[in-house]
Amino acid sequence: MERKSPTASKPKKAPSREDRLKAALKANMGRRKAQARARAEHKADGDEAGSNEGQN
Repeated sequence: MERKSPTASKPKKAPSREDRLKAALKANMGRRKAQARARAEHKADGDEAGSNEGQN
């Protein structure tokens, strides 16, 4: 059997600030796109049902 080198068992160092910001931005953009899709879908559903809401 092969022995693992001591460096293979070391924990990874923390990501750099730039990497953390990049990951946070990617997650934020994903949430915003999902929110925009949900709003567009909701608006499309409202248009089909009629837009007489709030009118007397």
